[in-house]
Amino acid sequence: MPTQEQNQKFIVPIGPQHPALKEPGHFEFTVDGEIVTAASVRLGYVHRGIEKGTEDRTWTQNVYLLERICGICSHVHVTAYVVAVEQLAKVQAPPRAEAIRTIVAELERIHSHMLWLGVAAHEGGFDSLFMYSWRDRETVMDILETISGNRVHYSANILGGVKFDIDDQKRDFILKGLEFLEERTNHYMKIVTTDETFLGRTRNIGTMTKEQAIELGAVGPTARASGVTIDIRDSAPYSAYKTFPVNVITDETGDLLARFVVRIKELLESYRLIREILDHMPEGELAARIPRRIPAGETIHRVEAPRGELFYYVKSGGGDKPERIKVRTPSLCNWSSVINFAVGHKLADMPMILAGIDPCFSCNDRLIKIRRANQSQVWTWEDLRLHGIEYYR
Repeated sequence: MPTQEQNQKFIVPIGPQHPALKEPGHFEFTVDGEIVTAASVRLGYVHRGIEKGTEDRTWTQNVYLLERICGICSHVHVTAYVVAVEQLAKVQAPPRAEAIRTIVAELERIHSHMLWLGVAAHEGGFDSLFMYSWRDRETVMDILETISGNRVHYSANILGGVKFDIDDQKRDFILKGLEFLEERTNHYMKIVTTDETFLGRTRNIGTMTKEQAIELGAVGPTARASGVTIDIRDSAPYSAYKTFPVNVITDETGDLLARFVVRIKELLESYRLIREILDHMPEGELAARIPRRIPAGETIHRVEAPRGELFYYVKSGGGDKPERIKVRTPSLCNWSSVINFAVGHKLADMPMILAGIDPCFSCNDRLIKIRRANQSQVWTWEDLRLHGIEYYR
């Protein structure tokens, strides 16, 4: 039940167990009537200690562990990891392997954006769009299953390259699926930009200017919908993006509608990019040899996940296991935009504003928050260490 303050305002708690939340997160919205006047978020409910777990596993075993950080963007997580390890080992994946990595990454982006489109539409009460987009999403999942044998964790990457090839039969299957998806995507674009009920839930909702997006550190489609021209595939190209450049999709409006438009246009760009790579697929091997013991050193690698910049730090001590792996996911960067721009909107707009950044709780859970009894103080990492509480970040 909401708690009443002295000024007759209410704090409405949502989560961590709530029918509107697909993953556990705890939100507190202070409301004056229907209008939100303050907002806060607490994460950390699904922190699984994966970063710590990587230190007890070999470089190869960590490929399969890091895929489990996220079920929607498993491939891009491992791409960031294997490229970082290859940098330490001074090994270059063959051009054909890099092309296949990029194709799978773009197929994963299509899968992620279509899944998000359905979830966001559902939060706005548009369940017809939810059901149709998820039905069409099966097409890209069938493509990924045809390539890798898996529908969720594709496990296409290995250290030094990839384990699956794309032959002519698979190529034709991919192109046929893209033709169907492109037609459906154009239909979705028409719906989100012309349906008056949908526009009423998205236009001028959660608006963030370009300056605000830069100040808050927003990334991915959330930032590009506010005119921030940042896409790691373009600004720091990796894999086949060096040979096959991507067109950065932006919008100047900055509201929730713009976030829909940017993601749907990114679907069309992914179709174009995959076709171009398939038409100019390099010949050659699928993998290069890589040593079991990675030379000592440290490196970083950034990739453009479906939600934005994904950052990996990898440190080797010269053995067959890493000394440290640190992951910073895009959802963590975008939470501040939700909390800041919830204020002034109706409580009924909160599910759509939350869905607008395409949050992934399992990806970004890297924290713990402790309140001391009868005190409002929140303990920091230094407080925990000074009080003898060991908690691995």
